[in-house]
Amino acid sequence: MGKRAKVVILAHQSRKGKWDFTDLSQHAHLLARNLNSPVQYVDDVIGDRAKQAIRALKEGEVLMLGNVRTLDSETLSLPMEEHAKGELVRELAPLFDCYVCDAFGAAHRSQCSLVGFPMVMPSAAGRLLAREMYALKTIFDEPRRPSVFILGGAKFGDIPHMIDRVLSYGLADTVIVVGMAGNAFLMARGVDIGEASKAPLADELTPENFAAAQKVMAVYGQRILLPQDVAVEENDQRKCVKVGDMGAAPAALDIGDKSIDIFRKVILASRTSFMSGPAGMFEKTFFAKGTLALMTAMIDSKGLTVLGGGHTSAAAERFDIADSMSYVSTGGGALETFLLRDPLPAIKALEYSKQHFGNGEPSI
Repeated sequence: MGKRAKVVILAHQSRKGKWDFTDLSQHAHLLARNLNSPVQYVDDVIGDRAKQAIRALKEGEVLMLGNVRTLDSETLSLPMEEHAKGELVRELAPLFDCYVCDAFGAAHRSQCSLVGFPMVMPSAAGRLLAREMYALKTIFDEPRRPSVFILGGAKFGDIPHMIDRVLSYGLADTVIVVGMAGNAFLMARGVDIGEASKAPLADELTPENFAAAQKVMAVYGQRILLPQDVAVEENDQRKCVKVGDMGAAPAALDIGDKSIDIFRKVILASRTSFMSGPAGMFEKTFFAKGTLALMTAMIDSKGLTVLGGGHTSAAAERFDIADSMSYVSTGGGALETFLLRDPLPAIKALEYSKQHFGNGEPSI
């Protein structure tokens, strides 16, 4: 950041109706601590207080505006051209000289604060966004083989589509499905996972999701690996149960020891490994074993290793192994969109700005 720049920060936290929907005063405080420099805060986005605070900025000062998601228009998914006419851009753009987007984690969203400003002014990618794009292109445009993707976590509905894309496009040779997603795939294969394991998946167990899971398993067969056993909690201890015996068992909270051994061998033989989503409830000591074992195997493989998504990176930080990975991405949905070869709206907006307000190649 240039010493003469006047910097205004736009950011969001959650969305209306959620428990963690708050103002950004704490964010400004933490940012000031990390910058070792004052960060002003005004709990307003497009009103008079925000505009007055922007106009009053002196060279070298930083101002954070309120949570942009207090504006209903910010959560609308609209084309860039429509957002360029929105109230956020209309009210604030006249006060800015240029716009910088550094939000890779939200780059898959076509929302006003991400795609509206580049339509009307010179814009650029921030260092984090540029670093993410360069790293991911380097790793995944021509992955070293064999390549394995480990997909876990709680979301099941998006995984069949992702499996189809990464296997059909040649990004992966093998996909390992773990976590609650793994339980859902077992159920789609006809395994009785029991009511205890079904409960957390209630919203995702739709006929459409089942049909999609069954289709990719039929198409790709043994290239999709599922757990052979799971870990449950019994008498405050970890107990492994074969997947065929899950029906009467408590909820599966991790993959079992046999599955760990099988998956480790696949990962150790890989030259590229990518993990999105933990293998179990890693927050509980007994059920962190699967996630830790798979991540350790990635490191021991000596190949390119990438983690994506908030829960996955949080697990790596908890285990103190994040620095041993080749790359830890800040994005969850954005990373998946990139891997699926779908357009990232925030990137497209920056490319538009480069073409219309600058010269040469797009900035990323």
